[in-house]
Amino acid sequence: MIDDFAKDYLHRRLKVTREALVWKLDGLSEYDIRRPLTVTGTNLLGLVKHLATCEAWYFGEVFDRPFPQPLGRWQDADGSDLWATPDETREQIIDFYQRAGKHADATIGGLPIDAPGHVPWWPQPDVRLFGIMIHVLQETTRHAGQADILREQLDGRTGLRAEYEEEIDTAARAIHRAKIERAAQAAARSAVKTRRD
Repeated sequence: MIDDFAKDYLHRRLKVTREALVWKLDGLSEYDIRRPLTVTGTNLLGLVKHLATCEAWYFGEVFDRPFPQPLGRWQDADGSDLWATPDETREQIIDFYQRAGKHADATIGGLPIDAPGHVPWWPQPDVRLFGIMIHVLQETTRHAGQADILREQLDGRTGLRAEYEEEIDTAARAIHRAKIERAAQAAARSAVKTRRD
């Protein structure tokens, strides 16, 4: 009984987080969803592409349920699963993510939570479905958090879904940010003073 509850709960959380990640692309230009927003090149569309690849591998090959289309090598050294080429469209990558999600959903639904799997690129390769569900949920949540920050930097939009978002009060945000900046400066001055003493 607890196994079914745990599997259903983790699966629901994964589905919600997938939706939040895709929502981060809504209303943005082709340039904004693709452009590198960190020094390592992290970008919104690349995060979606990476997680599609992640789900296709972890809920596919690991449980001997290969994804129906060919996949590149797992985490290619060139990082090609982390960015979109000019000929890859937003629609193609979102479709890939949705197909990978459906394939993952079929694996999750079709196997018991303790089903064995094998991750050849891990030092301890023998796994269970429960562990892979936790791993992919953590990976998805981490990247959705990155996407949230990237989106906030682009246009100030935050949250899980559009329906939860309120009108952005830029004045209130500026006041709040200034308060945090003052606190950070005060802490830095205090640390310098403490080191001198």
